[in-house]
Order: sequence, then C-alpha cells, then structure tokens
Amino acid sequence: MISQKVSIRTDHSEAELTTYFQEPSRELAASAKRPVVLICPGGGYEFVSDREAEPVALRMCGLGMHACVLRYSVRPAVFPTALWELAASVAWLRRNREAFGIDENKIVVCGFSAGGHLAGSLGVFWNSPFLTGLTGLLAKEMKPDRLILSYPVVTAGEFAHRGSFDNLLGKENRDTKKLAFLSLENQVTSSMPPAFLWHTFADDAVPVENTLLLAQAMRRAGVPFELHIFPKGIHGLGLADEMTDDGSGRLIVPECAAWPSLAADWIWREI
Repeated sequence: MISQKVSIRTDHSEAELTTYFQEPSRELAASAKRPVVLICPGGGYEFVSDREAEPVALRMCGLGMHACVLRYSVRPAVFPTALWELAASVAWLRRNREAFGIDENKIVVCGFSAGGHLAGSLGVFWNSPFLTGLTGLLAKEMKPDRLILSYPVVTAGEFAHRGSFDNLLGKENRDTKKLAFLSLENQVTSSMPPAFLWHTFADDAVPVENTLLLAQAMRRAGVPFELHIFPKGIHGLGLADEMTDDGSGRLIVPECAAWPSLAADWIWREI
C-alpha cells in the first residue's frame, strides 16, 4: 500500500490528504485501475472525526478500491475554505491518476454528516462560476464522478443541524441568503453526479429529512441515486460495527453495517 500525507494548499489554508493506494500486481487483474473513494469525515465543521476517517478508508480498500482521507479546515475557517480544499484534492487525484492506478471515471467523494455537506457541496457547485473563479481550476478537474453521502447535513431550513452552519459561516456572518445558498436541496441541477445516500430513521441530531429533501431534489433534476433508510441507529455510526464504536456499544448496528458493501457494489456497477 502507498500511504502518504499530501499537503493541499489554497491561498489561505492548508489541508492534509492521506492516501491509501493499493499497489498493482501482475497477479491481480483488478489492480490495473481502481476506483478511489475520497473521504470527508464529519464533525460539525468543528473538528474532523477519526472514527469516520482511516477505518472507513481501510474498509474501502478491503472492498477493492483505493481510498484517501481529507482533513479539511474547520472552525474558525469559514466557507468556502473547506470546499476549495476538497476541490483541489479531487484535482490532485485527477492529475495523479496514472501514477497511482486510479480509474479516472470513478473518483468518488464520500462524506459523513457535515463532511456529507462538504461532499454534497462539491457535487452541486463543481461547475459553478464562483468555484471555478475561486480555485482557478477547470470544472472538469474538480468534478466528482459519484458521491456517497452518509447521514449528511443538507438543509439549513426546518430540519437543519444548526451547529454545522454556525461553524461553517460563523455566527456573525450567518444570514438568510447565505443559509439558503448553502442548503444543498436548493442547488441541485442535472449536472450533479449520481449519489449513494444512507441515513437512519432514528437520527435525532441530523434528521432523516436532510437526506429525503436531497433525494427529492435529485429526483426532480433527473439525477440517479440509490437510497437506504435504516430504521435504527443514532447519528455518527461510521461503519456501524466494532471498528468505529466508541466503547458504548450504541454505534454497533448490524443492519446498518451493510452500507459499505452496498456502496461498493454501487460503485463497481455502471450507471
């Protein structure tokens, strides 16, 4: 495995991208080109969760893919700092696809909770004039081919996780117009990449309506998605098994633990 830490710099910040690239082998036909899953852990834009970082990357590698983890800027950094870092990370993967055996058509951005909002933001803004102008990148360089959104923060409306938006914008800069702009269900167009969405009905931190609102908007725009709503499970499950449990046992939910395999099957399939 090629594991390294790559510095992702913008004009005003520096993020860290950790790679988990599987080395090619003449004995493994599948090793010539693999999908890569770029993981954005959650943490309410206040911190970057370890539970949703390396354990998820290693699981994705075990399912036959490359993986990366982006430790993006959080509070006191505000929008669009983390989005710029994520866009630059996707562009870095595209530039280095031949060196690391990355399937250029399967660069998948995977986000959890607030990291799901970050991943979804790139999904809706990758070809927007404001982001191309900000980053200096071509839209095609920073476009994710697919998204995996795990119990994502989506809306700043009725079902918002307020803390995420307070941290993302800064309380002093938060206003109705900005909140509406960053409510992802308002920004979906037909150019959004396909997505794998999962949430739990019992999530009382980031209500399931966040995912449902996004799915409805994607449906209206004609964007394909696969959606799984599991009946049990609190917020922040990670892998939903022993590998990402915090010791309480509350984060072990066997029916939800199927999501990585379901997502991997979806990635390998053509859409």
